[in-house]
Amino acid sequence: MTFYFEGHELVNPIQQLLICLYPGGEHIRGEGKPEGDDYVISRLQRGGDGLEAVAEDSGGRKVCLKYGGEPENSHDLGECLRRAMYLLLTEDMEEKPRWGMLTGVKPSKLVLNMFRSGLRAAEADRKLRDEYFVGDRARALCLETARVSQKYSDDTDSKDIDLYIGIPFCPAKCSYCSFVSNDVRKWGELVPPYLDTLEYEIKGMGRLLSRHGRRVRSIYIGGGTPSILDEAQTERLLSLVRGEIGADGAEFTFEAGRPETITAEKLKIVEKYGVGRISINPQTMNDGVLRGVGRLHTAEDVENCYKTTRDTTGLEINMDLIAGLPGDDDDSLFRSVERVIALAPDNITIHSMARKKGAPLRFGKSGELSSGTMDRCHEAVMAAGYRPYYLYRQKYSAGGLENVGFAKKGSECRYNVVMMEELGHVAAMGSGGVSKLVYGDGSIERITNPKYPIDYIGAYDRIDQNLRRLSLLLEKD
Repeated sequence: MTFYFEGHELVNPIQQLLICLYPGGEHIRGEGKPEGDDYVISRLQRGGDGLEAVAEDSGGRKVCLKYGGEPENSHDLGECLRRAMYLLLTEDMEEKPRWGMLTGVKPSKLVLNMFRSGLRAAEADRKLRDEYFVGDRARALCLETARVSQKYSDDTDSKDIDLYIGIPFCPAKCSYCSFVSNDVRKWGELVPPYLDTLEYEIKGMGRLLSRHGRRVRSIYIGGGTPSILDEAQTERLLSLVRGEIGADGAEFTFEAGRPETITAEKLKIVEKYGVGRISINPQTMNDGVLRGVGRLHTAEDVENCYKTTRDTTGLEINMDLIAGLPGDDDDSLFRSVERVIALAPDNITIHSMARKKGAPLRFGKSGELSSGTMDRCHEAVMAAGYRPYYLYRQKYSAGGLENVGFAKKGSECRYNVVMMEELGHVAAMGSGGVSKLVYGDGSIERITNPKYPIDYIGAYDRIDQNLRRLSLLLEKD
C-alpha cells in the first residue's frame, strides 16, 4: 500500500498503524499527486472551527475527525490522524484487530500511566475501548499486567538498579531468530576472549555500583543461550558476578534455554551461586517443527531436562513457547501448550512469532495465526492456575498478536516487568547490551555496547567510556 501525507509530516503514527494492520504488506510513502489503485492519504486540514484529521483512500472513502487539542502537541495530533486512518481502514473488516489502533510495544505502560494519572480500572478500560478500539480480551490482559507493573513500580526506589548480562552464543541459529546470537559451531573460538572482555566489564560495573551505593534488585543472564558455556566457564562467570556485584537477596535468572546444553553439573553450579530461576525453552513440543526451525533437541529432551532440574534443584523454571512457527498448526500448538502445562513450570511465556520484514508465516492451513487460536492457548494456561504478569508486542508479529508471560502466584520475574515497562534503571553488560536510565520525569537515557561479539571483544576503551557515562547519569538521581 502507498501512503501520502498532506498538511503534516507525522509519518511514524501512520506507518506504524499500517504495519500493525497489514504486517505482511509493503508500505511505501508516495510523493507528488496520489495515483494508483491502492493508496491512502492522511491529511491535516483547517475546517470551519479548527483543525481536522482526514483519512481518504483510492476508492473515495473518507473519514474526518475534529481535533480539539493544542496544534503544537504533535503526539495528540498524531493520535487523531491515526484514529481517522484506523476507522477508514477497518470499516469493512469482519474481525477488528484485537489491539485496535494501538501500535506500541508496551500497551501495559499506557494503562499504567492512566493509573498514575488517577484513572480507576473501569475508567482505563473505557478509554481503551472507546478511544483506542481495543478488544475485550486484549483490554483484560492489559489491565491485569498493568496492575502487576504498578506493584513493582511502587516497590522500586530511585537507588535501585537491575542488571543484564548477555551471552550471545547458541548451539545453533534458529531460522526465525532476529536476535544477535552466534552459532557456537562456527564462532566457538570467540567464547574465551568474549568472557575475558565481559570479566573486565563486570569488574568495572561492580566498582561503579559500589561507589554510587546502588541496590541491585535483579540480575538476568540472557542470550543467546548462556548454558552454551561449559561447566568451568559457567562457574567462572557466576563466581565473578557474585564476587564483584554481590547482590545478596537479588532475584537471579540464568536463561538456560536449550535443553541439550543443560547438565546436572551446570544446574548444581548455578544454584550454588544463588541463581533462583532458569528457563528451559521448548518453543514447540512438535519434533517436526523443531527440526524445521533448526533446533537440535526433541520434545522428549525437554521433558527429561525438566525432570532433571526438578529432581536435583529447587530452581523456579520458566518455559517459552512460540505461536505461529512455520510448519506448525492450531492443533499442534495447543498440544504443545497442554504438554508444557502438564509439566507444571512456575512460568509459561507464549510468544507470537515475529516475522522478519513481513516474510510469509506459513502457519497452519490458512497460513495465519488467529486471535481465536491464541485465546484458546491463553485460556488453557490460565485455567491451570497461571495469571498474566507481563506483556509486550512486536512489529510484524503473527496476526498482530502479543507476547504474554504467565506466572503462578508469587513467581513473577521482576526483571521482565521492570525492563519491559521501564520502571527503573537497567544496566546491561556484554555485546548488544543497552543500558536504560529511567528518571522520574519520564526521560530515558540509553548507553549502547558494541552490537556484535567480534566488535565487543577487546573494546576496553569503549567499555570504560560507557561506564563513565553511566556513572555521570547515575549522579542525576
